[in-house]
Amino acid sequence: MAGCQNSNAKQKARSGKLEIWLNCVQINLQHSRLATDNLLKIVEEEGTDILCIQVQYMIGNKIAGLPQSYKVFTSGEGRKRAAMVINNKQVDTILINQLSEEDMVVLETKVDTARIIIASMYFDINQPINIHIQKIDATLSHAKGEIIIIVMDSNSRSTMWHDVLTKERQNIGGISNE
Repeated sequence: MAGCQNSNAKQKARSGKLEIWLNCVQINLQHSRLATDNLLKIVEEEGTDILCIQVQYMIGNKIAGLPQSYKVFTSGEGRKRAAMVINNKQVDTILINQLSEEDMVVLETKVDTARIIIASMYFDINQPINIHIQKIDATLSHAKGEIIIIVMDSNSRSTMWHDVLTKERQNIGGISNE
């Protein structure tokens, strides 16, 4: 699969004494039907609950290649590059419209009594990084201290995550990505 990150990461959310385990996957599918098919095999084998997808396979303006039993979330009218998919009927989910757009999908999920905010983001390399940082800030403000999971394709390179080089993104207002 193209661009797979943390393909079997289990996120443990603590809410008081309650522990909830969610199996989450983050992936950039690079518009590939084959990568989507491979992802579905992993979902079946691993029992994945939540898929945070960037650059998903689309037909027209709709995400394609996923079973109808999945809850699929996208936002906006233009070219969508972020999506989230829920594959667990125990996860109650709503789209947070005021934070979501073509390159960012933010959901409020409830599992048992835990409230979890989850964001799937795509950072366009041709946009200044501070635009994306403002989106993260808005999501954090909305969460108001609740459990939050943010996943993204940041389109950036850094030795901080074991890349061979660091490439500075365009920034405005003194905000740096290093």
